[in-house]
Amino acid sequence: MPPRTVQNAEGWASEDHQNEDVIGAQIRELRKAKGLTLQDVADAAGISVGYLSQIERNQSKLPIGVLKKISTTLGVQINWFFHASDIPADEKDIIVRANNRRKLTFTQLGIQEELLSPNLSGPLEMLMSTIDVGADSGDYSHEGVEAGLVISGTLDLWVAGQHFRLNAGDSFSFKSTEVHRCANPGDEPTKVVWIITPPQY
Repeated sequence: MPPRTVQNAEGWASEDHQNEDVIGAQIRELRKAKGLTLQDVADAAGISVGYLSQIERNQSKLPIGVLKKISTTLGVQINWFFHASDIPADEKDIIVRANNRRKLTFTQLGIQEELLSPNLSGPLEMLMSTIDVGADSGDYSHEGVEAGLVISGTLDLWVAGQHFRLNAGDSFSFKSTEVHRCANPGDEPTKVVWIITPPQY
C-alpha cells in the first residue's frame, strides 16, 4: 500500500478526516477484540485515557508517533490501520479484496497472518496464515472456538497434548481454551485458513 496514506506534511497519521475516522474505529475494534481496556492501552502507550478515548471517537488528531506506540501496544504493525481509500461503499464491512488484506507479521516466529474478515466487530474472524518452513507458534490458549482448513503444505497441530499431522485439504476444529500449537514440518510454506470466534486480533 502506498505510504501516502500514512503521514502527511504535518506529521499526522492520515491525510483527511475520513481516514482518521477509520483509524479511530479500528483502534477501538482491535482493543476490544484483545480484551484490553482504555486504561490498559493508554498506560502502555504513555498517553492519557481521555486522549485515547478521543482518538477512538475521532475527536482528536493522531500524530504518527502516537499511532506507532498504540500499534506496538496492540501487537500489530502500523500498516494494519491503513486501507485503500477507494473501497466501494457497498463493499465496506462485507467484502475484502485480496490486495486490501490487513497483515500481521510475526518475524521471530516465521508466521504471517492476513485478516480475511472485513472487520473485527462481528462474532468471528477469518485469517490466512502463512507458516514458514520450520516455524512453530509455541503453546497458547484463549477464549473461544476455532476451526481451520489447510490450503497448502503440511501442518503439525497439537491440541491438549495430542499431535496431528495435516495435509492440504484437511480441516480441524477445537475449543481455543485447550492448549494448542502449530508448526510447519515440511519443505515449503504452509497456508492455513482459520475461523475464530470471538475475534482475537
